Amino acid sequence: MPLPRPRRPDRATLAALGGYAATRLVGLVVLAIAAGVTGKDGLHRLKGRWDSVWYVRIAEHGYGYQVTLPNGDVHSDLAFFPLLPALERGLSAVLPLDAATAGLLVSWTAGLAAAWGIARCGTHAFGPRAGVLLAVLWGVYPTAFVQSMAYTETLFTALAAWSLYAVLRGRWILAGVLCAVAGLTRPTAAALIAALGVTALVTLVRERRLPARTVAGVLIAPLGWLAYVAYVGVREASPTAYFDVQAAWGNSIDGGVALARFIVGLPWPASLGLCAALALLGRLLALCVRQGQPLPLLVYTIGVVFVSLVGAAYFGSRPRLMMPAFGLLLPPAVALARVRTRTALPVLAGLALASGVYGAFTLLGSGPP
Repeated sequence: MPLPRPRRPDRATLAALGGYAATRLVGLVVLAIAAGVTGKDGLHRLKGRWDSVWYVRIAEHGYGYQVTLPNGDVHSDLAFFPLLPALERGLSAVLPLDAATAGLLVSWTAGLAAAWGIARCGTHAFGPRAGVLLAVLWGVYPTAFVQSMAYTETLFTALAAWSLYAVLRGRWILAGVLCAVAGLTRPTAAALIAALGVTALVTLVRERRLPARTVAGVLIAPLGWLAYVAYVGVREASPTAYFDVQAAWGNSIDGGVALARFIVGLPWPASLGLCAALALLGRLLALCVRQGQPLPLLVYTIGVVFVSLVGAAYFGSRPRLMMPAFGLLLPPAVALARVRTRTALPVLAGLALASGVYGAFTLLGSGPP
């Protein structure tokens, strides 16, 4: 019996992947030009700075490294989840690449996979055109330059998007497995776990029954995240070790106190501007609810934003932490889907250029993303 012919990607998928790749290419070109003008190494900025260095060290030497700061704080590499360094180690073992370059390969490949999954979710909710625009808008997110770095954002978002799409299609076990793998990638997986759990609970209340596959998916979903927390606990001989490690990095949950103090401590024009940005974020969340987004996507989006705002993390990292919440971009994606292509394209091109300029400015500067 002849094997079935593989399905070719449809036009919407090709448009989403092509549009997303074009936005990231714009960012890389802008970075290359800016690096050439300033005499800095743009490639090193993508694979050899900030968190990327920690992931490479784990890939090359395993866990066990820590740094003691002048104030006595201890930063341990146990704060970083294991999937990305494991992939870096595996790829560098079978390909002629060092671990840092392998991290870029993982990130760029995962970026395409994320754009595909995001487009699928958008298409399921509001049609193919909205799905394509959603993927492209994710590529021009203000901190989208991180998508071109050896960071975990694209890898996590790819797993989250396809897990959510699996839920939307009723494939709960697949959704749970993808969620479990996402739980080995970033702590933000808590939002994805919550999305699956809340969706299952609402299904139970509405239908007064829960299929076995749904129960299985929900039970599988937290296993990756729990496994790593347990690993750190056993390694450090303390059930709270993982949370202690995160607290030492300043990533404890404080309910938004650190954010409030940061806003109050700013000069009033900057404080007013930040409050306006937070108000815009709240407006976007309200639009997501009014838009009638699918429940798992809505819960996931709210969860990612919540986790990003209630922690005591460095303020400059919060926009990056919210980047996996691609549901925030559905309202503008649907709005753009209503206009003609000749109007939408210049808008997207302008956003891609602005995102690229901001990315080059940040990457070639001294501050962390």
